[in-house]
Amino acid sequence: MEDLLIEILSTFGYPVRLQGSLAEDEAYPDHFFTFWNRSSDSQSHYDNDERAIVYNYDVNFYSIDPERVYSALREAKQLLKANGFIVSGDGYSVASDEPTHDGRGMNVSYLKQL
Repeated sequence: MEDLLIEILSTFGYPVRLQGSLAEDEAYPDHFFTFWNRSSDSQSHYDNDERAIVYNYDVNFYSIDPERVYSALREAKQLLKANGFIVSGDGYSVASDEPTHDGRGMNVSYLKQL
C-alpha cells in the first residue's frame, strides 16, 4: 500500500520520505512529504480468514514556505481522496526539527478488500 501512497504523493514533484529517515547530516529539502504507517489492521473476518485490511497513515508536508504547508497538503488530500483514500478534516500542525521549516499533517486510511 505504501507504493500507492508514494506514487500519488510523488506526482506533486516533491521528495517523499519515510518519517524520520533523513540522515543526521542530510540537508532538508525545501519542500517534502513524509509518511508513517500507523497500523494495518485486519477487518471483515469470515470462515476464520480476513477479507479486508485497513491501512492507516500519517502524511506530513514540510516546507520553508508556511503558506505552501497548507496548500500542498490540501491538494494532496484531494488527490488521495480521488484515489480511494479516506481523509477527513483539514490537518494538524506537526513539529519540525529544523527552524527553517514548518510542518502540517493529516491522517489517511485505505480499505483494501482481499
